[in-house]
Amino acid sequence: MAKADEARSSEEVTALLQAWSGGDRSAFDKLAHIVYAELRRLALNYMSRERRDRTLQPTALVHEAYLRLADLQSMGWQSRVHFFAMSAQVMRRVLVDFARSRQRHKRGGNQQRLSLDECANLGTGHDAALIALDDALTALAEAHARKCRVVEMKFFGGLSNEEIAASLHISCDTVSRDWNFAKLWLLRELSAKGPQ
Repeated sequence: MAKADEARSSEEVTALLQAWSGGDRSAFDKLAHIVYAELRRLALNYMSRERRDRTLQPTALVHEAYLRLADLQSMGWQSRVHFFAMSAQVMRRVLVDFARSRQRHKRGGNQQRLSLDECANLGTGHDAALIALDDALTALAEAHARKCRVVEMKFFGGLSNEEIAASLHISCDTVSRDWNFAKLWLLRELSAKGPQ
């Protein structure tokens, strides 16, 4: 997408988000049409790391995330990047809720020790690992909230360092440092849990 088209699209999404926050329901419908393809691309990107026999499909992930986002009308949306950052959080919640639901049905699934690289290749067949990653991210958020947001936006939302920096009002160098710190922190946290 050309820079001019990207800027126009970003401005249009921001205007629609603000109109929707102001109560214009038709703005949400227009927004859905514009952002659906990008949300689906993010879901495909994330789901491409999963096993082939997964039961949750990218379209289902997008639809569930979209339904949850629809409940956030009064969020006070700031921009397109803010919307996609929140979408990353919502997709994380959908995936973790799905994994927890599957784990409840399995009863007693064994957790295993995983590296962060292995967690990057999680699938719905690795529900225990996704739950362990979510628990580690929750702990990271308690200790280092911004670093957790960087992980969510990068890992679950597929946002670039520049988009993350704009969303969090920090420099790209800070995003890189936060990402590197978070990877090491999560690796230590996941390794410390060991086999369950």
